[in-house]
Amino acid sequence: MSLLNRLLFTKIDNAPLLIFRVFFGILVACECYGAILTGWVRRTLVEPQFTFNFIGFDWLQLFQGSGMYAYFFVMGTLGLGIAFGYKYRFAIISFTILWTGAYLMQKTSYNNHYYLLILISGIMCLFPAQADYSLDAKYNPSIRTNWMYSNVKWIIVLQLFIVYTYASVAKIYGDWLDFSIIRILMLNKANYPIIGELLQEPWIHKIIGTFGILFDLLVVPALLWKPTRKFAFIASIFFHLFNSIVFQIGIFPYLSLAFTVFFFEPETLRRIFFKSRKPFQLNEVNLPPFKKPLLVLMGIYFLIQLVLPIRHHFITDDVLWTEEGHRMSWRMMLRSRGGRGQFKVVNQTSNEITIVKPEDYLTKKQRTRIMGYPDFIWQFAQYLKREYAQKGETVSVYIENSKVSINGKPYRAFIDPKVDLANESWHHFAHHEWVLPSSSEEEIK
Repeated sequence: MSLLNRLLFTKIDNAPLLIFRVFFGILVACECYGAILTGWVRRTLVEPQFTFNFIGFDWLQLFQGSGMYAYFFVMGTLGLGIAFGYKYRFAIISFTILWTGAYLMQKTSYNNHYYLLILISGIMCLFPAQADYSLDAKYNPSIRTNWMYSNVKWIIVLQLFIVYTYASVAKIYGDWLDFSIIRILMLNKANYPIIGELLQEPWIHKIIGTFGILFDLLVVPALLWKPTRKFAFIASIFFHLFNSIVFQIGIFPYLSLAFTVFFFEPETLRRIFFKSRKPFQLNEVNLPPFKKPLLVLMGIYFLIQLVLPIRHHFITDDVLWTEEGHRMSWRMMLRSRGGRGQFKVVNQTSNEITIVKPEDYLTKKQRTRIMGYPDFIWQFAQYLKREYAQKGETVSVYIENSKVSINGKPYRAFIDPKVDLANESWHHFAHHEWVLPSSSEEEIK
């Protein structure tokens, strides 16, 4: 029997999957209900006249408005269905579709854990996570089982390894290594009770920066190796609780801790969560009929996961400057951007020129994003073109005095003021020449 078959198709105890299903369902329910209660849905998807959706998904603008409260309530309820294992397959597939839609609707509040939730919920659609300790198993005992194929564990582990490893490697650049970006990230934490002043100390920045690289690089291997597992778990608790308290990034830290169930022995998990459950003893290799389709699907999926985060290396200029290839690449907490400039709309038919005030169209948070990100600038130019164009008229949109500051450095010229952005095309995997080179001119005061 080949090593690959033993690695992926050995029958093992399914306790980790059952526990993770409960944690995952509760966490996504909290995320969705919390988005309503904290006003996130209102600020991000109800109040804006225009949401900066992922380019190519403009039709999702149709969903914005007060109906988004119901949308997120439904997703939260599906999360509870996942946790309780009630109509699990319907709940997890429906949640995956709806969450993907919510993710693509806006990027003003982009967060890597939103993307991770798409990946994990999509993977969970294929797992038999309702096989026990679920309402589905209660009402249909024929599905009850205490084993799963080992590929379930290794798919999750490999996904986490990719996320953490790319996150670690991305931090190995100048502004992280000299800890200047850490200092910037901590500036608005100064008013935190007890720890606020401490977070401004340079020696704390050095600890955070060094620990951030080492933790991301080593945590998955350390959790896999039994002699270091407990130390890695303790480090994980500290790391993720620190991120939760300091950066307030929703469920992501707790979801990361929930993943650790896949690294512990089923015996340990049963002692904690399923004290009366009998262990699964067989641990035999059993090749399922879906072996070949599964291997093909895994190969394609993980090839994309390996290639997508490095696409920026094949795009002209530095991703830190252009932002091209930044999202969905596990480039977490690496930059702080600020932009300046103004939009000019030119009616080529009447020669009328209008200087646009962004505050007439955008929310406060959207205004903090728009001048520093090329895709935001391009999308707003397209929006203005639609707003100002009358029947039979030609409209051009330019951005003047465009400057950007990255990680507190002096402002530099950013967007070519001679380019009509309203009539430029967007390219997902290529450089846009109207983004000026990072070395185009001297610093602008």
